[in-house]
Amino acid sequence: MSKTRHRLFGTDGIRGRANVHPITGEMAYRLGRAAAHLFVRTGEEHHIVIGKDTRISGYMLEMALTSGITSMGVNVILVGPFTTPGIAFLTRSLRADAGIMISASHNPYDDNGIKFFSSEGLKLPDELEDRIERLVTDPEIDHIRPTGALIGKVSRLSGAEGRYVEFLKNTLPRKQKFDGIRIVADMANGGAYKVAPMALRELGAEVITIADSPDGININDTCGALYPEALAKKVVETGADLGVALDGDADRTVFVTSSGKILDGDRIMAIVAPFLKREGRLLEDTMVTTVMSNLALEESMKRQGIRVRKTQVGDRYILEEIDRLALSFGGEQSGHIIFRDFHSTGDGLLTTLQVLSVLETDGVSLDDAARIMEPYPQILKTIPVSSKIPIDTLPVLSKRKVQVEKELEEGHGRLLLRYSGTEMAIRIMLEGPDPAALERMMGSLEEAVSKDFSSIQPSH
Repeated sequence: MSKTRHRLFGTDGIRGRANVHPITGEMAYRLGRAAAHLFVRTGEEHHIVIGKDTRISGYMLEMALTSGITSMGVNVILVGPFTTPGIAFLTRSLRADAGIMISASHNPYDDNGIKFFSSEGLKLPDELEDRIERLVTDPEIDHIRPTGALIGKVSRLSGAEGRYVEFLKNTLPRKQKFDGIRIVADMANGGAYKVAPMALRELGAEVITIADSPDGININDTCGALYPEALAKKVVETGADLGVALDGDADRTVFVTSSGKILDGDRIMAIVAPFLKREGRLLEDTMVTTVMSNLALEESMKRQGIRVRKTQVGDRYILEEIDRLALSFGGEQSGHIIFRDFHSTGDGLLTTLQVLSVLETDGVSLDDAARIMEPYPQILKTIPVSSKIPIDTLPVLSKRKVQVEKELEEGHGRLLLRYSGTEMAIRIMLEGPDPAALERMMGSLEEAVSKDFSSIQPSH
């Protein structure tokens, strides 16, 4: 399938406004049938695990997916509100045929999404997503209608949090604990609101939680990894050692130091990678990140004798590169970090424990550890657009892009311009030593986007 067509799947599953195509009950039903047909393996009993975050629309999609799957004779294991990496883990742990997570991650509550995991807890390659899409749109499996005792059954998994916490604890050195460490944890009113405090407290930490009372509509609402300012304030107010902010489905995390400094994924990777290298756990002395990572990360790692490989944006592409090169570590500036020794996807809670382990082992504060890297000033903007036509065909923006790139090249900076894989939007990233110059350039690029798209009819 051509990448220029409107695929159901973006860079992280299917996502959009809940109860509007493609995030409807009808589509979820057909996706459930397609997944059941595609993922079942040999044997008599087949199971697909379904989890969700705390969005109100999760009920609708959960029931529709369940109906579709069981209509194909496949059993469903419901987990309820949970984390995306937790569902990936449970899919493997329960020996299920596949896993499905209902979540729009960091998006507002009125969006939702559906993402699939293979039996190994891996996100699907484009080719498999295309096969699902064909099964959804074609009548190929419409005739498959088991009846009687052959219809699938539904069960609800109890003790999911305990299973997952034990897995997370086992990634740490034996008997390591975090006694005496005070942590403020921002749960984003999302899927980790139960399991994250449980894991941290079982390891001895004193935990102060915020944004831990989901009501279906407050997920990611000025809280969590995208809005760490309230967390930073709380850390300073309570005299905590550090703070962590997860997003709605807890596959990413942002940290805050005791002085209130906010650390993104680049700073966290800069702290963790040298530790892994000293421990002999950074295979090939190489880490994987994306083109969005700050130039200072690569420079900092070079001083540590660590090579950096870059991929396009999306933690699925980082994982593909890690596996292709038989590496062990990588992540995104946004806070998706992959510890391949332990997990098959980015996991905000796993990252939290690994960072705490580094600090406790080395006997340093997060403020001290963060001095390993000082990022270049960087500006990010997300601008809604009506369609995603090739950027080089936009007359004003393509010309302005060339002008900005020439200016940045002279001043040791860079521009990244791309469409979002999860939203109808264009993303602009500018990086360089002069913040004032970056602001001027951003204004110029925003103006160009406005001029180009004001004359374009919305796509359907």
